[in-house]
Amino acid sequence: MAEQVDVVVVGLGVGGEETAGRLAQAGLRVVGIESRLVGGECPYYGCIPSKMMIRAANLIAETRRVDGIAGTATVQPDWAPVAKRIREEATDTWNDQVAVDRLVNKGATVIKDVATITGPNTVRAGDTEYEAARGIVIATGTVPSVPPIDGLAGTPYWTNREAIEAETLPASLVVLGGGAIGMELAQVFARFGVQVTVVEGAPEVLSMEEPESGELAREALARDGVTFRLGAHAQQVGYADGTFTVTLADGATASGEKLLVATGRRVATAELGLDKLGLDPSARRVEVDEHVRAGDKVWAVGDVTGVGAFTHNAMYQADIAVRDILQEADAPTASYHAMPRVTFTDPEIGAVGLTEKQARDAGLNVRTGSTPIPASTRGWIHKAGNEGFIKVVMDADRGVLVGATSAGPTGGEVLSALAVAVHAAVPVSTLRQMIYAYPTFHRAIGEALRPL
Repeated sequence: MAEQVDVVVVGLGVGGEETAGRLAQAGLRVVGIESRLVGGECPYYGCIPSKMMIRAANLIAETRRVDGIAGTATVQPDWAPVAKRIREEATDTWNDQVAVDRLVNKGATVIKDVATITGPNTVRAGDTEYEAARGIVIATGTVPSVPPIDGLAGTPYWTNREAIEAETLPASLVVLGGGAIGMELAQVFARFGVQVTVVEGAPEVLSMEEPESGELAREALARDGVTFRLGAHAQQVGYADGTFTVTLADGATASGEKLLVATGRRVATAELGLDKLGLDPSARRVEVDEHVRAGDKVWAVGDVTGVGAFTHNAMYQADIAVRDILQEADAPTASYHAMPRVTFTDPEIGAVGLTEKQARDAGLNVRTGSTPIPASTRGWIHKAGNEGFIKVVMDADRGVLVGATSAGPTGGEVLSALAVAVHAAVPVSTLRQMIYAYPTFHRAIGEALRPL
């Protein structure tokens, strides 16, 4: 006989943990099932440890910028304290007991096992079946997507997980993929002395962002010593004598001691039992409505929904799911028109809403404005490492911003003002009349708005 509960949360990554914890605190009987680490990718293999790596690498770069501005300085990179910090401060050497205790203390039951959906309201974990009176929340996240390149399977390639766990660095590294993960890690390792080659099939890196963003990031990494093979598709991978050799479609090769596969992520729900909920187990994502409902008494939150693989989106969707499950009278509905994202390269590249191309493809009457950060007073003062720009994308018919990019030394922080503008559809006429503090990086927003 099934154990009676109110809600079963399948997957306890960022979104699942938030959902389970808040529902339990509200007094519901909640069972959370997780086969790996409670907390998910972000605290153990993503956001937190990678930003520790980036912080360390940026300190190296800043030290090298001292010459000519504040004297002279030399730096000897050492990976050991970075690896130590990741183990001791970020991940507890990949032990999730703190996260498990946090959920249990909120009143949730945590089951460390593989979940299988067995019916419209039932989930099995181990020998126990749970029947959820209020419903099931799917929060199973994503896993690295490894392309079917001839020869790759069976080799000791890295994904982001192995890269984060590295206690020592290789002499050389080939990175497959010029997206955010590939670019962030490529720059980190290059700054620590690794010879890095990035192979990207698109004509430019960060291909989902503005072309100016990709160009800026590529040029920055090139100054750090990274080599790029753009418009290049890997055809074959060989591994022998401790060296990877990647053969490209044009016959050229790229070699390295390690190979990092950073070619995106995918859902892993084929064996979950989604068909028992009337959902397609082979779909590339779990479709949700504005209440993040995937069906009757079924909700989905986080990366599994395919709405931006971001921790902040998982938290956002978790809030909507919780309030919908609790049937709050003022429960919000989801809107993704102002989705922010940041690539934490140096310079940081923050973006919100639509790119210029996306806006034009949507049929909008588009106007754009842009200004380089070095031309601003703060950029001029900053001098070394001041590369960047602010670009705004306006729907001229409505007179509001529908997208923006903030790239520069604090691009992700400057983005916040632009995110508010896009989210709240603040009239451009209002934005142009704002008083922007001087001399700040964000003051350049006013200059970017002038052409509009």
